[in-house]
Amino acid sequence: MATRLDTLEGLETMDQPAHERLVVWQLSHELALAVYRLVELFPASARFELGRHLRRAAFSIPMNLAEGNARGSVREYVQFCRVARGSLAEVRYTLRAVTDLGLVPRETFVKYAEGYDQVGKMLYSLIASLRKRKSW
Repeated sequence: MATRLDTLEGLETMDQPAHERLVVWQLSHELALAVYRLVELFPASARFELGRHLRRAAFSIPMNLAEGNARGSVREYVQFCRVARGSLAEVRYTLRAVTDLGLVPRETFVKYAEGYDQVGKMLYSLIASLRKRKSW
């Protein structure tokens, strides 16, 4: 999946939030934007319920990473990362459902699933890394 991560380089400043420097946040943000655009292709009947849920869950991942990072406590950060993992599971299932309903081609599902699998692995690693810390 082509991403626009290279355009983020021009946006980096000393004031850039810490969570935006995380590759897991960058990828989950790009995937959320891609999911938003994908839902635009759904028929109106599916856009409201399934599309709305898919978008909300997709954006929940980078949002929870941002909020957890801003909390200032490792324990809370880990909890928000876990919530992000739950949202990832929702996205993955909803993508499967819309594929099985014929709203999304199988190739599209595979492409998105691979991206979200990568985010899941990064979240697992981030959680493991954070749990090794004793304080923020």
